[in-house]
Amino acid sequence: MASADDKSFDDINVTPMVDLYLVLLLIFIVMTAAGVKGMKVELPRSSDKSAKNLSVPKIQAITVDAEGKIQLNTTPVTLEELESKLSALKTTTPDLPVIVRGDTAVQYRGVMSVLDVLGRLGIDKIGLATQKPK
Repeated sequence: MASADDKSFDDINVTPMVDLYLVLLLIFIVMTAAGVKGMKVELPRSSDKSAKNLSVPKIQAITVDAEGKIQLNTTPVTLEELESKLSALKTTTPDLPVIVRGDTAVQYRGVMSVLDVLGRLGIDKIGLATQKPK
């Protein structure tokens, strides 16, 4: 009587080969999908001026120099002028971003007065500009 060890193994295990084929098929599918490019389409131009409203709002830079003088972008302004100009900009752009740049020698109240104006206007996207440490 023959034992199990004497049995000849004449069948081939194809499971690892099927796994390999499936992995290769998956790679080819992914590479083909990544290589497909869309059709080139000439889009019509809009004559409407509403396209400007879709653009990202311009960041307003407020600078307080060492003497406490305030500039909006590059224009020198007083606190009252700053408030009126930012109020006008806020009506056109509700989520107006503002960067406050204060000189290291400026008194703390100079920057705080600018931040008070921004708080009264409801501007909440405020950044404080700093330099990286050396």
